[in-house]
Amino acid sequence: MKFRIPASSANLGPGFDCFGIAWQCYNEIEFLSRPEGLVISGCDEKYCNEQNLAFKAYRAAMTWAGQRESGLEIRFGRTDIPVSRGMGSSAALIVGGVMAANALNGLELSGDELLAIATSVEGHPDNIAPALFGGFTVSAMYGFSAVTTHFPISDKLFFTLLIPDFELSTELARSVLPETVSRQDAIFNISRSALLIKALEKGDRLLMRIALEDKLHQPYRTKLIAGFDTAEAAAKKLGAMGICISGAGSTLLCISDSPSFTGEMESELKVTLPGWKVLGVKPDLEGVKVI
Repeated sequence: MKFRIPASSANLGPGFDCFGIAWQCYNEIEFLSRPEGLVISGCDEKYCNEQNLAFKAYRAAMTWAGQRESGLEIRFGRTDIPVSRGMGSSAALIVGGVMAANALNGLELSGDELLAIATSVEGHPDNIAPALFGGFTVSAMYGFSAVTTHFPISDKLFFTLLIPDFELSTELARSVLPETVSRQDAIFNISRSALLIKALEKGDRLLMRIALEDKLHQPYRTKLIAGFDTAEAAAKKLGAMGICISGAGSTLLCISDSPSFTGEMESELKVTLPGWKVLGVKPDLEGVKVI
């Protein structure tokens, strides 16, 4: 059984570990039952073992259902989501794994259960929810459970990913964050997060510019992204509504109301940041699918 899982951008400025959008950019993973043992192909040899996130998620779903896994073959096909770039590559593996366990073994797990299992493997639901369900999601932890809900995205908006030619590990990106924040910064982010939901719904330029501001993670993480200032200046020059870090980085997300923005940004960065890839994306509204 083969699954198509979308890329995703988490955080979206102030929505740290809570907000996420799925994109029409995909990985495809095939899962096959076998009598015994684990066989993985189509990825780097160092991931062809039981530490592979797709298998760990598969095993977690089986354990949740009180079943012991038998043999499994995992075949990686199309892999358009770059690794360690803040585009949900880990979430895609995990979602594929839990979906495969459910489908191949007739577990009949609900959407809420799939979300809970996948979140337990990932650690937080911000990328998991959009990869599972598609669209723009806002997620939270309630005790040991994850809850999520959808909000609309204006069709007046255009999204552009700026993908650097270097990785940024989530561990490093988290290590630079402070352990505590001030009351003022907490209030700042609460207000911007609420505004961002409406800005994405309405496609409002002024609201978007304010709503993408953040004080919890971006001021610390931008220092890890060589070329951020150059990319931000180019985005502002070309009239972007705003720019933010996609997930933990290194990818950046630009939001605009111009259909020509992606092409203009690509021309701009060919000169100033020649190693970067510019990718125009549309929201994926379906989430993971069997293909």
